Amino acid sequence: MSRRTLSRALAFALALTAGTAVAAPSPALADPIPKAPGHRLVDAYSGAPAAAQPLPGPQPPRHPHLAPNGRSGMHSDGWGSATSSWSGPLGDHPEVSSEQMAPLGGECATVTFDRAGRIVTVCGTFTGFLVKLLDPRTLATLAQYELPQRPSTVEAITRLDFSRIFKDTSGGAYAYLDDEDRLVLADSRQHIVRLAHRQRPDGAWEFTVTDDWDLGAQVPHDCATWADPYPDGSCDPVTSVMPDWQGRIWWVTRQGRVGTVDPATGTIRSVRLAGEEIQNSFSVAADGVSIVSDHALYEFTATADGTPAVVWRQTYDRGTGTKPGSVNQGSGTTPDVFGDGGRYVAITDNADDRMHVLVYRRGADVPADRRLVCEVPVFASGASTTDNSLISWGDSLVVENNYGYENVSSLTFGRSVAGGVARIDVRPDGSGCDTVWESAERSPSVVPKLSTGNGLIYLYTKDPNALGVDAWYLTAVDFRTGRTRWKQLVGTGVGYDNNWAPITLGPDGTAYVGVFNGLAAVRDGG
Repeated sequence: MSRRTLSRALAFALALTAGTAVAAPSPALADPIPKAPGHRLVDAYSGAPAAAQPLPGPQPPRHPHLAPNGRSGMHSDGWGSATSSWSGPLGDHPEVSSEQMAPLGGECATVTFDRAGRIVTVCGTFTGFLVKLLDPRTLATLAQYELPQRPSTVEAITRLDFSRIFKDTSGGAYAYLDDEDRLVLADSRQHIVRLAHRQRPDGAWEFTVTDDWDLGAQVPHDCATWADPYPDGSCDPVTSVMPDWQGRIWWVTRQGRVGTVDPATGTIRSVRLAGEEIQNSFSVAADGVSIVSDHALYEFTATADGTPAVVWRQTYDRGTGTKPGSVNQGSGTTPDVFGDGGRYVAITDNADDRMHVLVYRRGADVPADRRLVCEVPVFASGASTTDNSLISWGDSLVVENNYGYENVSSLTFGRSVAGGVARIDVRPDGSGCDTVWESAERSPSVVPKLSTGNGLIYLYTKDPNALGVDAWYLTAVDFRTGRTRWKQLVGTGVGYDNNWAPITLGPDGTAYVGVFNGLAAVRDGG
């Protein structure tokens, strides 16, 4: 197909995307993601089934305006712990299934679960973002809603330069399911929308917009084209949204705006972090909102009228440039609130030589010289970075190394990343932190998860291969010891590249992995 023919075909598909709901009269059968040649040349499974060893300790508190923990979004709960209380697969004769959302991409970045266990997800394709309702067992599409085009998608199609899409975290990638099973996201028009799903009398499912808040008066929205960043300030895409414990919806933008929406009145308030960029999501505790920019970590609260107010600000080592494996020059982590009562918050820095895991005390009355608990260097000199959130449980943190991963073209022909995974614990007396174990597993870009119901960490790994086979595995690592327990082949080729999406553990014990061409699922077969 010529460049002109491809451009016309994609432009036609682009014209069909208009922010509309599509109801499926009957479930569309899942179309498995094709495997690339070579899948018979690699191990389909290694290791042995693990026995469930639940982890003791309290779960992060249930956020009153989110779906229950583990069901609400990419980072599992308001604290961003990346944990699930139920057991994921134990590696007992695992079964793998998948759905191809679109031939040219279709990655499902945010996977949530409604009260009945149905999947509500946001999938990004080369022609736009789709909100989908999926059957959790068959992955069949029950309904979908087409979001407005992102400027980066328009530019990618026009210029046939799809690398632009991979550095854009706006337009709905960070979404959450609220306590009434409604999906909340910010679309590319700089609108925050709430979407409900329901089954019609004829049996078909559909999405409907229940609320729509226009941020245009607070956020520049001349976004006809895409740049990184917009040098004239004409466009400032919304990166992420999350509710606070009082019910306000907080939002952040790429160019450092932090704002709130009062759902009851529609009142919108915002402030600007001048000269700073926000590319990650954020975490919320009962007493504050933790946000990291490419310069500093912040704790925010809201004034009586909803205006965001800085409680404290802590700069960190942002290095001298963007590393391969990072979206921008700064921390790649969504902050983790953790510890007894949410006393700590953790991020990583972007130090040039070795990245550090940083732990801070959250209290508003903590003296500036006492706020930092520890800074622990991780992974090899000159080859360490992460653009994914940490796992937090009790006083423990788990971090993976993404150094070397850029996009779906980075690891073809048998290549992989430097790799590494580490667990770090805060000492019981808060006097510092210690490295508990290190693993050599190579987890290039996934948002990992921990099942506290069985004690396993789930990674999505890829090892170098001399034959040029690009094989991707769901890999289970023991939280207590760092030992790899088992690995299950999910697929081969670029269609199974993870490209920054999360692993999500379903209430039925299935592990779902967002991959470049859609969504894959691994569950025990017994």
